[in-house]
This record gives sequence, C-alpha cells and structure tokens, in this order.
Amino acid sequence: MDATITPGLYPLHRCKTLHLVRHAQGVHNVAGEKDPAACSSEEYFDAHLTPLGWQQVDNLRKHVHETGLSKKVDLVIVSPLLRTMQTAVGVFGGEGYKNGIDVPPLMVANAGESGRPEISSLNCPPFVAFELCREILGGHPCDRRKGISEYQTLFPAIDFSLIESDNDVLWVADTLERDEDAVARGKQFLNWLWTRKEKEIAVVSHGGFLHHTLSAFGHDCHPSMKTELCKDFLNCELSSVVLVDRSMMGSDPATTNYPGKIPSGLDLPSAEKLADEGNAN
Repeated sequence: MDATITPGLYPLHRCKTLHLVRHAQGVHNVAGEKDPAACSSEEYFDAHLTPLGWQQVDNLRKHVHETGLSKKVDLVIVSPLLRTMQTAVGVFGGEGYKNGIDVPPLMVANAGESGRPEISSLNCPPFVAFELCREILGGHPCDRRKGISEYQTLFPAIDFSLIESDNDVLWVADTLERDEDAVARGKQFLNWLWTRKEKEIAVVSHGGFLHHTLSAFGHDCHPSMKTELCKDFLNCELSSVVLVDRSMMGSDPATTNYPGKIPSGLDLPSAEKLADEGNAN
C-alpha cells in the first residue's frame, strides 16, 4: 500500500450518502446476452422489466427494509426510462393505502407490461426523474425514452418537472455518446446533487452510466478500493457510497455541530485563574 494514502476526515455537512442502483433485468438484457445485435432492434424500445427482473426488485425491496435503508432515504432520483422507473418504485415505493388517505400512485396497475398491481406513494420519499443519469445516449432503441406525458399517466407520483422536453431530444439514432462525454455528464450529475438539500439519496440508473461516472473517482485511494468502487453493476445491484464536497461547492450549514462556549466571550473560569495567579506573583 502506498504510504502516502492515509485516512481522510471531512465535515459531515459536506458529505452526502448515495445509494446507487442499477435497474433490474430488462427484456433487452436477455436478448442482448443471446445476441448483442438484438439491442439495436426497435422491438426493445424503452425496454421493460422481465418477470425475473421483478423478482430482483422484490428481493432488493426486502433488503432495504430489513437493513433500515428504506427509512433513511430522503429522495429517489430516477432515470426517466421505463425499466429504471419500474425498479425505483418497486424498491422504494410505499407499502399500501390506508382508509381516508387519498394519494396518487407511484405506478398504475400493469404499467409497462408489469402484471403488477398499483404501487402506492404513501409514506415513501419523493421521486424525481432527471435526464442526466440516463444510460449512454444514442444507438440502442432500448435507451430511447417515451414522451413524458405518457410516463406521467403510468407513474403519477413521480415528479417530471425537471425535464424540459416532452419528446426525447437527447437520443440520436446513429451517434453513440463518447465515453468522455458520459464521464462529464456523470460529474455534472453529481455536482447537481449538491444543489439538493437531501443528505441521503437513492439513484436508480443504468450500468453504463454508473460505470463511466464512478471511473472518474478512486484515484486517490488504495487500488483495491478503486476496484471496488468502479466495478460493473449487476442487474438490481445496490452500492452505497459517500460523496464528499472538497471544493466548497455546497453551502448547507452543519446541523449536528455544537459551538460550545455559549454565550461567546471570555472563558471566565480560565480568566479568573490567570488573575489569581497574577495576584499571587
């Protein structure tokens, strides 16, 4: 181990905890494993989850509840594609309805050929769709989204207000986003997270985006940690990381620090002691 690599300390209010999740298995994943060229087919436009994918969602949901993570997450950021939104609401969505409480569902019944009942938004964190955490742009129809107005009918309680265009203006059929551009987009996304007040955030995104984003980090730590940080995500895998503001981007005040000596002024006991010592001399 490099002797120059040492533990680091950072003020807590300049850190956010991110729970990064890749979507569960989609129909395009199955087809692509059999034939990589299948991902270029319009048949898999905005691919939905498979039955196995929904089992993966159920397993991850059980995990986040058993570990208490479901009660810690303040916000869920989700890529506005069908498979990521299905995964997000399935894992972090509400438990059900109570008499007399009328809230919009996170997902309507059978959205995206799910065969699933309606998913409640009761007692769950807010969900916000955001374009910056989408999969590598261009090339594959499975990574092209539907119109936002269509998604709003399927996922009524997801907030789509940060997406400017109803139509997908980012995806280009014959141009695949360059690696360096995906990395830059990932850094822009993380910088945007600092504008949010929430401290513990779940991000439900895609394998390619997460890989390129995380590849830009870990150069200042042990090689084994770099490997752990930048490994490829499996379907429905969750990895928790701490995002550190080392350049004073954030402005949130510390909420747990305590300043001591209140009210401000002289430390009277110490001052009296010094005066007594002076008189004795």
